[in-house]
Amino acid sequence: MSAPSMTLFHNPASPFVRKVLVLLHETGQQERVALQTVLVTPINPIEQLNDGNPLGKIPALRLADGSVIHDSRVIFDYFDYQHVGNPLIPRDGSARWRRLTLASTADGIMDASVVVRYETALRPVEKHWEQWLEEQRNKIRRALGMLEQDAIAELASHFDVAAISVACALGYLDYRHPDLEWRSSHPKLAAWYAEVCLRPSMLATQPPA
Repeated sequence: MSAPSMTLFHNPASPFVRKVLVLLHETGQQERVALQTVLVTPINPIEQLNDGNPLGKIPALRLADGSVIHDSRVIFDYFDYQHVGNPLIPRDGSARWRRLTLASTADGIMDASVVVRYETALRPVEKHWEQWLEEQRNKIRRALGMLEQDAIAELASHFDVAAISVACALGYLDYRHPDLEWRSSHPKLAAWYAEVCLRPSMLATQPPA
């Protein structure tokens, strides 16, 4: 077996990283990538991560030629062109825009969830802006409501960019925000998630306990 030709800078707790890892498992590409853990926060830049990636984003992928691509959406798209199976992002037509829009909704859930996590975990309690935090939670609630109402059949039809993104977003809510108790008001989404959680790719990429 040849050595991995690429390095993925990652934090196993990140839902954005998990999206990429799930794709690698689903497409059989995990052996191509060496994982390098970086524990980065908005107030803890890491010089090695910033090299070729000035925003310091994770995930970031250093290619064999030394160049770096970053952002989970870009890396997901890159690897989707590297395997021989059916694409996980439709190549064209209305299906492409619909699946990417659902994936973007899931990314928005992750964004708001990570923001709340940083605010509550890193800032002193007396500096928390509760109105702002609640509106981040409202973004999550509205997005979950849309998925529950309009997207279950679509998510169940293919485990692709949309379904992977939503699954990773829900996994992060369980991991960092169990207090939201999202299942209680989204039974169809909860039932779908219970099934996809059993996929080997999801089991192999669970965040640390």
